[in-house]
Amino acid sequence: MKNSRALNECANETVFGVPVTCCSIDYALHQIDTNIRGLRKRAYICITNTESMYYAKRIPEHLEYIKNATFSFCDGIGIVIAAKAAGNKVWRLNGPDLLEYCCKYGLKSNWRHFFCGGKNGVANLLSQKLIRRFPGIIIAGTFCPPFRQLKPEEEEEMVRQINEAKPDILWVGLGLLKQERWVVKYIDRINVSWMIGVGAAFDYHAGTVRWAPVWIRRIGMEWLYRLCFEPRMFVRNARSSVFMFQAIGYVLMQRLFCKARRSLFRL
Repeated sequence: MKNSRALNECANETVFGVPVTCCSIDYALHQIDTNIRGLRKRAYICITNTESMYYAKRIPEHLEYIKNATFSFCDGIGIVIAAKAAGNKVWRLNGPDLLEYCCKYGLKSNWRHFFCGGKNGVANLLSQKLIRRFPGIIIAGTFCPPFRQLKPEEEEEMVRQINEAKPDILWVGLGLLKQERWVVKYIDRINVSWMIGVGAAFDYHAGTVRWAPVWIRRIGMEWLYRLCFEPRMFVRNARSSVFMFQAIGYVLMQRLFCKARRSLFRL
């Protein structure tokens, strides 16, 4: 993510009707820290990738989730391309990078991190690796919910465990749609300043899923790298492509309409 904006500057762009936040990482981290140190208002950050935008155009509740997020960070080269077609410029900040930034920045303020999600044992492995990478980091706890509907007593136990840990940031790694619904369901029951759904970030930092080399990520081709090792990603990439081409098509149709209307006025 390019840090070309000032610390106090933040803009909201719209890509095919879906909001995206454009700000420097310094601004984002400052705002995260301000809420943790101040009112501790329950807030959440949305990592909005191209597939997420695909669903936002089809599931009203998901679009509302993105709109109500304090930050909706762009994660997807398809979004960048669609925005550029409309004459706008957005840049990317994905979940794994945000997690890394927060772990490093939060050291000086003793931020307390809690990791909820991932396959069995992944959150614990992630915690161990982060402790080695960032000496002094505070891991308040981890929780790996089962891949089924929790019983009422299990929900209560989960909420109690998280609240007793007193985290500042609750990282949720349950995958697209599921993690967003989880945040909506529990945000009023869990006392935490920030909830952040980060998808596969747990696996990347834990080392349980291949993460594209830095140079591939910089050019926005990590989707292709992941597809090579995880064929199941084909369907997800197809959805992302649908959104991108629909967004570009909408822009082109608007331009053709405006051009035709101007031509009519000249007659």
